[in-house]
Amino acid sequence: MPRITPCLWFNNQAEEAARFYNGIFKNSEILSISRYGDNGHGTPGSVMTVKFILDGQEFLGLNGGPQFPFTEAVSMMVNCDTQEEIDYYWEKLLDGGQEVECGWLRDKFGLPWQIVPARIADMIADTDPVRSDRVMKAVLQMKKLDLNVLERAYAGE
Repeated sequence: MPRITPCLWFNNQAEEAARFYNGIFKNSEILSISRYGDNGHGTPGSVMTVKFILDGQEFLGLNGGPQFPFTEAVSMMVNCDTQEEIDYYWEKLLDGGQEVECGWLRDKFGLPWQIVPARIADMIADTDPVRSDRVMKAVLQMKKLDLNVLERAYAGE
């Protein structure tokens, strides 16, 4: 068992979300589903938690009710090596969701995601502030990130 398992609080869609995400990420599976009993906060027999794995990372989905919606204070970040990966995850996770900006989107469950090139942290943290600023300026003009545009900005082209 991993030491840290993120718990995602859903209103009542934890199982639907886990199945949706499992259809997108490789090396994923649903491990277990627990249900509310007579003494829980949910309807007896309804899904309480879903333990699942996405790309090797364990998560717990909790159907806890509507009082704590997702915010951008916590997001899932998908590091991508190619534009094809960026396009794939963007398209799949955006299905029924909403584009935000700077590589961010909200999926149909309201969970914020960042779909980013794996190199972006290094580009932005470059010791050359002019190079770093060019990359940030490019990022701020996009919704879905374009790796070629970011690479050109980084190179000064």
